[in-house]
Amino acid sequence: MKKIIALGGSNSKKSINKSLVAYAAGRMENVAPLILDLNDFKLPLYGIDTETENGIPEDATKLDALFESADGLIISLGEHNGSYTAAFKNAYDWLSRIDKNVWKGKPMLLMATSPGARGGTSVLQAAKSSFPHLGGNIVADFSLPSFHINFSKDGLTNSTLQRELDQKIMLLQEAI
Repeated sequence: MKKIIALGGSNSKKSINKSLVAYAAGRMENVAPLILDLNDFKLPLYGIDTETENGIPEDATKLDALFESADGLIISLGEHNGSYTAAFKNAYDWLSRIDKNVWKGKPMLLMATSPGARGGTSVLQAAKSSFPHLGGNIVADFSLPSFHINFSKDGLTNSTLQRELDQKIMLLQEAI
């Protein structure tokens, strides 16, 4: 059985991105998904002075080891002002200090969602541009617009978006 790490790039306790990655991971076949919550990783705000004085936080090392242990990744990014959430960017910065190959070359389904009609497309574009420089092997990407309209407790409510997501999941499934 393949191991998938699914991470919502937000520290919101009601993260819509965590809901989306959990849903996508649950639609995969023959995988053991591990749904991660950024709140479970206690990481001080990254700064060179903090790193010099205290070293790499243990939770950053744990997160790095989890990525290393995975066969594939599903990452859904929250968007704040057109960019990464502060919590995700902080974890990303710490991880890059452990290994510049942050994403370990693992096949990745990269996603974003937001309450708005653009579905996090700005942060998704930023990640699609930068992740490959740090070991990102993006095999598919997906943006879910208007989360609260297009997603319910049972999953996607829009059949066109559901078909698109299923195609992207299949690409990840084939890559792992």
